[in-house]
Amino acid sequence: MTAPLRAVASDTGPIPVVAPARANEAARPSDAGPADRPLLDDVARALLPGLLRYATVLTGDGHVAADIVQEVLLRAHVRWARISLLDRPDLYLKRMVTNEHLSWRRRWHVRTVRPAPDDVLAAHAAPADDHADAAAEDAAMWQRLAALTPRQRAVLVLRYYEGLADAEIASVLGTSSATVRSHASHALAALRQTDLTIAPETR
Repeated sequence: MTAPLRAVASDTGPIPVVAPARANEAARPSDAGPADRPLLDDVARALLPGLLRYATVLTGDGHVAADIVQEVLLRAHVRWARISLLDRPDLYLKRMVTNEHLSWRRRWHVRTVRPAPDDVLAAHAAPADDHADAAAEDAAMWQRLAALTPRQRAVLVLRYYEGLADAEIASVLGTSSATVRSHASHALAALRQTDLTIAPETR
């Protein structure tokens, strides 16, 4: 893409790097005993910046993103005895964020994705040689992402922003790797209609 998504900076540091997972690994209980299970407070402290960044890119609205993540963590608190048994609770929390975003869209019947203001993009963007051009490219990319379906947008965000493999994306979205590739192919095809420099799906 000519305007790659930039990670939103955070005062608390970047989300920890996640090693590649096998398909449906997030949904498989681990063999860890109660003493070895991660505490929700520790997990939330480590993953909160990344969850907020993911939700912000997914929704295009920082306030909506914060509300979604807060709701997800409240629900996760109730289910933590079960979630903590999973091999990849981080992927499960991303799945909850994605589902909550889709649920909000269904409940309110409005588009919650819109381009972020230039000053917000400038505050979170990495330094660039030409700040005006970078901000304009970011705004244009927000516009193009907003035109995609929610699941197409989620696939692109998870793949190119979060750096997840197709198997991990499938686990987050509760679908198959083939469906992930199909969503990515259609999304990239749609983006190429407005930006011919975007390469087609090759996975």
